[in-house]
Amino acid sequence: MLKHGSRSKAWHGPQKSQLPVFVTSLVLIFVTLILLYSSNHKKPADLSFGLLKQKWNSFESAVKFDPTIEFRNGTDMIWQIPDSPKAVLFLAHGCNGRAVNFWDRSSKCPKCIGLPEERLLVLHALTRKFSVLTISSSRRCWTLREERVIVKDIIQWWVERHKLEKLPLVALGASSGGYFVSALATNLRFSSVTLMIAEGVFDQMDIPEDYPPTLFVHMPKDSYRQRKIGEYMEVLRNKGIDVAEVECMEFPLSRNFLADRVPGLGQAVSGKLFELFRDKGFIDENGYMRNDGRATHWKEALRESKAIVLDKNLVHHVQEELNLAFAYHEMTSLQSEQIFKWFETHMS
Repeated sequence: MLKHGSRSKAWHGPQKSQLPVFVTSLVLIFVTLILLYSSNHKKPADLSFGLLKQKWNSFESAVKFDPTIEFRNGTDMIWQIPDSPKAVLFLAHGCNGRAVNFWDRSSKCPKCIGLPEERLLVLHALTRKFSVLTISSSRRCWTLREERVIVKDIIQWWVERHKLEKLPLVALGASSGGYFVSALATNLRFSSVTLMIAEGVFDQMDIPEDYPPTLFVHMPKDSYRQRKIGEYMEVLRNKGIDVAEVECMEFPLSRNFLADRVPGLGQAVSGKLFELFRDKGFIDENGYMRNDGRATHWKEALRESKAIVLDKNLVHHVQEELNLAFAYHEMTSLQSEQIFKWFETHMS
């Protein structure tokens, strides 16, 4: 009995003393997991915080829009050459885009729209002494056959006319424009190219060994495109072509965000829109978009609101910035520093 009792005591004694330790360990593990999740969820905001400090008017003291509009080969082209240019940049819009999206409305370009991200890409380029050429696609999206030849001829004609032949030629295309630029790079000799939110059409063409260095700027939320970019980067590397990628992450909205990014949208309207998005549940408690801007019924909510008056000409501008914040598929200027460093380090 004594032996059995002591054995029983020996069995239950350690169990009782270890229980608080076990519970404490579980609590610590649980808290650690919560902190890790919270840290990972906020990481995109931390990465983008410095980038978002740049406002729509950050370049006012450095450079001004002074575009020239021309029509050639059945399409419109808009361009600007800074003093002492060091390179030429061709910009290709996405589906439903036009050359006018890249330039602010002015007496020289009364039909220009100046979408937030497009205009900032141009201002970045001009500040760095890149001549900028934008051309409109003939249809809703770019096509890869005859249109490639037409654009090639326009670029060559324009470069020769302005005596820019000795300067490096680079290109950036977004979405449909990215597919187009990836194919155009087999027709024109670019020093380097940037494909934005586009994996290119490398499975549809023979890739020459002198294909230009290629930078992929993409949004990992689009997992299919991310996977294809990984595949194509490997294909290009195996051919000895320099490749790199820049991942664009989501970030939270703030009361001043839209006023900082959209020309003509004041602080008061920006704050009221933020409150509307929060009240309608379009953003979470941390300010992150719950859905892509295209899938968010913010325009309907705006129409129902009596307290907010938004210039109808700025609706598309706001839409672009909401898409950008969600980070699934949108033109972005936030990574301009990395993009232009890529161009500048591959000039030959």
